[in-house]
Amino acid sequence: NTHMEINIKNHLLKDIKFLQSPNFDIRPKESSISLIVLHSISLPPTVFGNNYVEEFFLNELSISKDEYLNNIIDIKVSSHIYIKRTGEIIQFVPFDKRAWHAGESLYENIPNCNDYSIGIELEGCDDIVFENVQYIKLAEIINSLLAYYKDLSSKRIVSHSDIAPGRKSDPGPLFDWKRLKTMIK
Repeated sequence: NTHMEINIKNHLLKDIKFLQSPNFDIRPKESSISLIVLHSISLPPTVFGNNYVEEFFLNELSISKDEYLNNIIDIKVSSHIYIKRTGEIIQFVPFDKRAWHAGESLYENIPNCNDYSIGIELEGCDDIVFENVQYIKLAEIINSLLAYYKDLSSKRIVSHSDIAPGRKSDPGPLFDWKRLKTMIK
């Protein structure tokens, strides 16, 4: 059974692998968690099924034969959650802390989306469809977040491209927003 109840305790998903990224800091005092940002990532692009994303978020990438990976080795980023194509979920930053996922960003004229958002990365890219199990796990996580954080709303779930237009395109045109909306309570 792929469906399970995902609970949150102390700003972490319960019974989910937690690998603490060093790439986070404290949210500004006045900000409340009020936005969910969806991303896609694969390292190298369009290559799935390795541990490079985990290593990237943990600052543990090593010099390799891959030029793309060598170019990003010193970039410091993280997301709260990463959902692999197998459905495996990994958390890197507690939800009450600021993960470094959005970069230069703006939503409803409020800059610095990292201050008030939760970032969820899906293993994927713009031109390959996402896996069924990724939608199931994503919806379960979002439903838990909506129940736990009072300032979140199903109307405030956006793509990285929505908050960084022209700079970012993920999760891309093949992400099925209609389907996700039917799965959110």
